[in-house]
Order: sequence, then structure tokens, then C-alpha cells
Amino acid sequence: MPSTNGHNLQGKKDRDFAGRKLKSLPKSIFDNCEIITKVDLQRNRLKQVSGISQLVNLTELILSRNELADFPEEIGKLHHLKTLYINQNIIKCISEKVFPSLQKLEFLKLSTNRLMELPSDINQCRSLIYLNASNNYLKDLQALVGVPKLRDLYVENNRLTDLPGELFANLTMFKATGNPLRKPPGDICIGGLKDIRSYFTMLRDSSSPVTVKTIKTMFLGSSMAGKSTLCRSFQSSRPVEVDVADRTVGIEIIEVEKGGVRFLCWDFAGQEEYYITHHVFITPQAFVILAIDLSSYDPSDPQSFEEHVSFWISNIQLRVPDSVVLPVGTHVDQCLDIDRKKKHINSKLQSMLTDRTETLQQLKKKLQESDDPSLYSDQMNDLSRLTHYKLKVLDLLLVDCTKPGYIQMFQDHTLKEVTNKDNFPSIERTLPGIYQEVEKEIQDLLIEDDIPQHGRVTLSDLLDIYISQKELDPENIKCILRYFHRIGVIVWYEEIESLKNDVFLKPSILITLFKAIIRHDLEKQIKDITMRQLKSMKVLNKHRETWLSDYKEKATLHNVAISILVQKELETLHLDDADLVQEIVGNGNKPGSLLCLLQHFEVCLPTKITSPLNPTAPEFHPNKTWVASNPNVYDPDSACMFPSYLQNNDRVFQMWGEDKMSDLTVHIYFIPEIPYGFFHRLVIKTCPLYTTHWVGKDQCCFSSCKTLTLIQVKNVEGDQYINIRCKEQTDKNEIKKSWQMVRDIMLKMDQLAQEWPGLIQYVHSPCKEYGCSAYFQWRDWTDWLKSPGSGKSDSSTKEEKVTCRNGHTRRIELIYPKGLFNSDSTENQAA
Repeated sequence: MPSTNGHNLQGKKDRDFAGRKLKSLPKSIFDNCEIITKVDLQRNRLKQVSGISQLVNLTELILSRNELADFPEEIGKLHHLKTLYINQNIIKCISEKVFPSLQKLEFLKLSTNRLMELPSDINQCRSLIYLNASNNYLKDLQALVGVPKLRDLYVENNRLTDLPGELFANLTMFKATGNPLRKPPGDICIGGLKDIRSYFTMLRDSSSPVTVKTIKTMFLGSSMAGKSTLCRSFQSSRPVEVDVADRTVGIEIIEVEKGGVRFLCWDFAGQEEYYITHHVFITPQAFVILAIDLSSYDPSDPQSFEEHVSFWISNIQLRVPDSVVLPVGTHVDQCLDIDRKKKHINSKLQSMLTDRTETLQQLKKKLQESDDPSLYSDQMNDLSRLTHYKLKVLDLLLVDCTKPGYIQMFQDHTLKEVTNKDNFPSIERTLPGIYQEVEKEIQDLLIEDDIPQHGRVTLSDLLDIYISQKELDPENIKCILRYFHRIGVIVWYEEIESLKNDVFLKPSILITLFKAIIRHDLEKQIKDITMRQLKSMKVLNKHRETWLSDYKEKATLHNVAISILVQKELETLHLDDADLVQEIVGNGNKPGSLLCLLQHFEVCLPTKITSPLNPTAPEFHPNKTWVASNPNVYDPDSACMFPSYLQNNDRVFQMWGEDKMSDLTVHIYFIPEIPYGFFHRLVIKTCPLYTTHWVGKDQCCFSSCKTLTLIQVKNVEGDQYINIRCKEQTDKNEIKKSWQMVRDIMLKMDQLAQEWPGLIQYVHSPCKEYGCSAYFQWRDWTDWLKSPGSGKSDSSTKEEKVTCRNGHTRRIELIYPKGLFNSDSTENQAA
């Protein structure tokens, strides 16, 4: 730490006062103030910085993670300032005449404050290149038009609706997710600057921009809750009875036009086996209709609410925390005591949402009351972010799907809710007229059978059609297609190499491919494979018995079996296009594109049943890159493991052995809970890092050299966490390797957690003393994941230790990874 003695600071151009719990600027900061060029005041308790203007030659100022409510006007007198961090404060406004004085300012971070608007004269900040104003309350960005050198702009999680087209002329980076955008729609902004510029170009050239109202409507609920009946009755405006044998397998898509609103209805199957694909199809800005079977709902059984209601609400809250949910009571005609059940569900729902809010507030208060809250500022910001999300659960609506009057009421009620601007502020979207024209022509192609029945066309063919007919720029066409893909009108997985030239004008075809493999009756489907189908792939009946055995015991499905099942599903739809079947299903030499799709969305893990030596493989030579003799050969012995189908942890237990108190142990807690499918996707993400691994139902073991690491799901008294354990090591280098494995796993975990905006993680290391319940809470730890060498280097030779609140002392490297905390911290009391 730098000394606060002015004599010792003489000649130093930098001042480091980070994490000092300061409430005002220290006097020593002004010693030799004319030579100071950088001051770090982050992680303090500053409410004002009076006198900062004395540092006349300051070029970098860090005021992050303080308690500033007003933007310090004195900063405007720092005419040499180039870099300013003032994020993670509570600033509500910025006065005019500050930024015009900062003609050398290049980097400005204003994120995570409470700004309602930017000062109108910020465009006079002539040197500004980087601006981050995410996590505020901004409603427009007009003030930024005219900033001449602005290149990087981050405005996620604000209240922006319309963006000025002039803003994007010179930008090289732009992010605006988490805003109720209408112009351009958020589904276009996700595509990046290229799509945004194409949008504004087409909007400018369009003679008739259109305003459309489109809403993706997801029907969720338990198996046999009546989702399909509800969805099809909504479409037909009359009761439609759906037979049990005709229940949804996978997902069905229906498009409905009601009252000027276009509903893209997605009917999700309710069996547990299908939940692992929900992350692929459940998207933000959607209207969720939750079907609840009132005939089987029992108010006296707590498990009934869990299965019918809270499981679904929790997962929606984690995945799309700003969504609107309409609970619909179904099977009303078969139900007694309807009023009591309705009252019970509404009451439990309200309590559930209130409890979650109170839990978040208590967690934040606990961190604020710690000895040094600045050390947990990232975690507190995450908690604040979660409290800002407002999942809206409407009152339970009773619908008797056997009576036309109820169906009409359901339609009217649904239309009323989606056109309520408080519920869906971005339902209206401004689009160039060409978007509507292109979509109409796609529909005409489908109606007139100008394309194959399955709706798959190549991107090049589609581009040829519109380039010749509409004289459109190919990049503009791609922009339009990306938008249609994101709202669910077509499917085009541009990011998947094997599928980037395939455009599916009927999204249902890829849903069909998914449900050939992801289904509740997969064992029966394998048993029903005919001899004809086996012979077509040149395999025997005994192979099918092996497939069944491997599926039941190892949750593993051979690629040949996958190919047959997909081909079988395509035949039921009379899709006998040989080229399509071969490209999707594959052949003896090459896997089909379906496997790429399943692996891309982390539904399965590529594996091999056996690993025989290849006598024809090229010889390995040191210092020379080894290349496979034929990398395109399709290994018929390959298979896919579906971790979510595993039934036990036997193989993991055999390899890991017993837990020991001396194991290096880390607990990652998930609030409010671990999302369904999270652990299995974590396994799929992590296994490729380590060649040797063993996977179980809720545990997985990895081996790297001498280091053996276990991850497992735990639930202790309602607290859900993932436990990471490394076998005891005594050598410092081996301990370092253990922490490296922990970091690699946690990095994958954190990347995965970004897909659940309603999720927050806490990290603890338990005390290693037998019977002790104390733990050591990790401070802000995500920087360590990204830069494991951050923090002060450990140049001391002394052995550092930490002590828990019960007085048990352990070496710090067995509790925390080096680099997570400053080396001068010798004790971290349990929270």
C-alpha cells in the first residue's frame, strides 16, 4: 500500500486509495498535486470529492463503487482528464457544462447509476471514444448524436424505445439488450451494428414503413394440463378437443391473428424429458400462458402447487425475469371446489413473489452491513439488478375449453393483456415496408409449393430470388432473415457451420428433428425400429439390443440409432427427399447436421462406445503437429450421451471414492435455485476440457494429470449449490493446478449463468474443521475468473492463514485461490 506520508509520496505520479473506507478525500492526495496523473479511489464510501479540481494534471480518475449521488461538477475543471470511471454509484443526474470542458476525455464509464438522461452538451466531448451507460434509466440517446469520435457504446438495461439512426455512422461496438426497443426492434439490435445499419438504410429508403404488433406466446404447463386444447381452441375461436393420443411431442407452432396482433404460439410438451430443450426455444419478450389442471390440483398438498405452478414460475423467472405470465385454470368442467382452488393458487403465487423480493433485500442488507461492503459491490449490484426485474403474474383465469363462451372470453382477455403497454411496451415495432413484402413472398412460396414440402432452401437460392426480383442488397436480405429467425417465423442457424447455408422456412421441421430424439417414449421408439430400417443402415437386430442397453444403463445413444430414429420421424411426415434425409440424418461416412444442432445447444455430449487403436493412423513425431489420416471419416462407433437421462452416480462413486475434510472445496450457491438442466449443460460444457471424465445423474468427476476433481449438485435445508472438490494436495504446484481446474469449471459455470438473467451466484469455502459450520465468503470473484493473475503478487515467504469465526485456522491457499484477494489480507472472518 502507498504511504499516506506526503514526503514518501514525493515524485509519485499515481495515488492508490482503493478500498480504504474513505468518507472524504485524504489530505495526502493533494501533496505535490501538480504532478499527479492517476488517482484510484474505488471501493470507498465517498459522497463527494471536494477539492479534486486541485489535481490539475490528472489524466485518469477512478471513482467506481462509492456513494456519489451527484456527479461532481469539479471534474469539469480537470482539463487533462482522459479516463474516468464513475460507475457503480447512485448518480441521478449530470449538470450541463461539465463535459464541454473535458476536451481530452476518451473513456467514460457511467454504468450502474440512476441516470434518467444524459446532459445535452455531452456531444461537445470531442475526444470521447468509449462510453458505458448500461444499467441506468435512460429513455433516449439523442444527446450522443454528434459525438465525433465515439466508437464503443454500451447501453444495456435502460428504458430506451427509439434509437436515432444518426448515432450508428461511426460506431464499431454497440450493445443495447434489456431495453423495450421498438425502433429498431430488439431482435434486430441483437444482430449487431451491421443489422442496425441495414435496418436504418431500408427504413430511410422505404416509402411506407409499417408498425406491426407481434408477440411470441408460449404455452407451458405440466403434462396433460390442457395446453394443446387451449392453444388450438384459441386458434380456432371454438372448443377443440385434443385426444390423449394426440398430445404434443416436443413443441408445436401455431400462428394466430387476433385484433391486429400476430400471435406466434409455441405449445411446449409437458413431460420432464422435454425440459432440456426449453433453453433453445424460450426467449425474452414473450407472453407465457401457464396451463394449470384444476381437476388434479390439491390445495392441501404442498407438492401439488410445486408441480403445477411454482416449478414453472421459478424457471420462467430465472430465464425471462421481465416476462408476463397468465395462469389459466383448465379442466374446469371436471373440477369441484373451483373458487377455493383459485383463491389458494393466487394467494400462494403472491406469497412466492413476495418471499423472493424479501430474500433479495435481506441478502443485500447483509452485504451492506459487512465490515467492508465495497468488497462485495459486484454481488450487491447483481442483487439490485434482480430486484429491478418485475416478473408479472396475472390473476388466475378460469377457462372451460368445452364451452364457446369461455373460449371467446379467453381470446378477449389475452388480447387485452398483450396490448396493455404496461405489460408489453415494445409490442409495437417499426419496420421498413420491405420486411413485410419479403415475408409475404416467403408465405407465397410455401402456399404455391415452389419449394420442397419440408420448407428447407439454401441461403444462396433464397438470395438469388430476392436479388433478381427486388434488387436488394444481399446483406439487407440477411438482416431481414435474421429478424424473422429471432421472432420464430423461420429458422436459420447462421452460427452453426454445418447449417449456415440452410434456411428452414417451416420452423416445424427442426422441431420434428428434435422430437425424434428428445421425447418421453424414447425406449419404445428404439424397440419399434423395424428390420427394414436396421438393414437400410447395414446393422443387425443385436445392434438394436445394444442400443437399448446403452441407453438404459449409460443414457447413451449410438449415432446410427439416432439416424434411424430421425429418418423414421421424417417418414411419418412423408418427407422422402433423399438429399434432405442424408444431410440431416447422415450416412456411413459422415454424421448428419442434427448431431451438430444437438451439440450446439448442449443437449448431448459426443462420446465413443469403445476406443480401438487405429493401425492406419499416421505416426506421431515430436515437435510436429499430428493430423488425422482422414478427419472427415464418420466413426460408426460414435455416440451421444444425454446426461439428463442418467439414473444414478455409480460410475462417479467408483472413481472418486470418499470425501475428506482435507479436500479443496468450493460451494457455489444459486439464488433463488439451480435452473432445471443447468448442471447437465455444465457437464457438457466442461467435459471437453478433460479427456478423462465420468458422468452421473447429478455428479461428474474429471481427471487431469494427478488432479481429480468432482462437481455435484447439493441441496441442504433448501439451499441449492454446486459443490466442487479437489482431492487433497500438499505440493504448492499441485494446489495451484487444483485451483486452475476450479477456475476452469467456474468460468464455464459463469458463462452458462449469463443465460439466466434472474439468477445470482454466491461462492463460499467451508471451514475444514470437522463439525464446524463456519464458512469463508468469497468477495467479488468474477475478475479472478477472467484474469486469474489479478491481485497483488505473493512475494512474501511467510505462510498466510485465515481464521473462521469459530477460531479454526488454515493455510489461505487451501481456502482461496491466490490472486483473488490482496496478499496483505491475513484474515477473512466467516460471514
